[in-house]
Amino acid sequence: MDVVVVGAGVAGLAAARRLTGAGLSVAVLEAEPAIGGRHATGTADGFRLDRVGRLLTLSPEELRALPGLDGVVPRPFAPGVIVHSDGRYARWGAPHPRRSGAHRGVGGAFTMARALASAPRHPAASLDQARLGASLVRLAATPTQRLLARPERTAREALSGRLPARTVQGVVRPLVAALLADPDLAVSSRRADLALRAFARGRISVPEGGAAAVPERLAAELPPGTVRTGVRVTEVSAARVTTAEHGTVGCRAVVLATGARTAAELLPGLRVPAYHAVTVLHHTAPAAPTADPALLVEADPGGPVAHTAVMSAVDPTRAPAGRALITSTVLGTPPDDTERRVRKHLAALYGTSTDEWELLALHHTRDAVLATPPGHDPCRSVRLLAGLYVCGDHRGAGTLRSTLASAERAAGAVLADLGLRPAVWEGTEEEAA
Repeated sequence: MDVVVVGAGVAGLAAARRLTGAGLSVAVLEAEPAIGGRHATGTADGFRLDRVGRLLTLSPEELRALPGLDGVVPRPFAPGVIVHSDGRYARWGAPHPRRSGAHRGVGGAFTMARALASAPRHPAASLDQARLGASLVRLAATPTQRLLARPERTAREALSGRLPARTVQGVVRPLVAALLADPDLAVSSRRADLALRAFARGRISVPEGGAAAVPERLAAELPPGTVRTGVRVTEVSAARVTTAEHGTVGCRAVVLATGARTAAELLPGLRVPAYHAVTVLHHTAPAAPTADPALLVEADPGGPVAHTAVMSAVDPTRAPAGRALITSTVLGTPPDDTERRVRKHLAALYGTSTDEWELLALHHTRDAVLATPPGHDPCRSVRLLAGLYVCGDHRGAGTLRSTLASAERAAGAVLADLGLRPAVWEGTEEEAA
């Protein structure tokens, strides 16, 4: 075997795709019974249920441009978000009905942000909407390079300098929590600006058929037999891997594409960055509480639900015909009675009884979303030494794009060290954004 890739998540499959495309023989070894890692999607009773449920912030054009993902179809939420606060609801960022089709191209993408200045109920809300709308319009028009050149602070510090405290706390904080799983706004201001710019351009969606559509599309481009599930790797070196089930496999190079914690167990000395924990609950109900395919975010800090959506309205392929799927996310360490408290909170959020709702799945993921505070390096080195490489979200900025970029960098380093391409590109922050 030329290369052994350890881990069949998005990074491992993308690296394998690049290496097999260069003519190398590759084996992808995955300890779990299915591929995908944090992008896994389970099934139950005809429903497709994501393990982590990250939101996409890429336009359809950007998604199609990513290597191997041209077949992934994004299912967008309704424009804007519905913010729940103190028993009241407000839709922020919804475009004017006559302009709802204007989210094409860079110019049309500003419609959602501009709509924040329209028809509020009282003068204070008018001023808040105008300020937030103007801020998002500027973000939507700012190139990535300029955003990344800004002084880096926490998102809370940067946003508090641009917007009133009530707008930051009541609208921006729950929105950033939904996009980056960081309700404390401790994330880098650059990362927050990139996420908010995507929101301003109307680019919040989920993959059709579940998050697993991404790794499934990458795996479909690999030669038959490349991926082997249920194989647990116990040791790695530059020339071989040792498995619990099948002994030692010799190779010319090893690409470690597991999660950060597993990578550090296999290679002591690797740093494990901080992550945000996420718990995702999937319910089905006799009738959908709403037909609105909107993202509903909670501004009140009591929780436990950070955001929720009738996912069958956003992506009908995730539920059997005529059945409702409600997906909700809890951030941080969940309480002991998570399901009971979430059910009670959802009853308040949707204004309906949840007594007859059925819990389909509850997934808690400790290392769900990479924390990217100020100073985080989005282009950590992927080449440990000749023959040993590492990639994954922990080598980038935690986004899908940067995870794929880390895989490309690792595969490029392998090819360079094997003399099959010029010296490796280690990447820039703009390319990893």
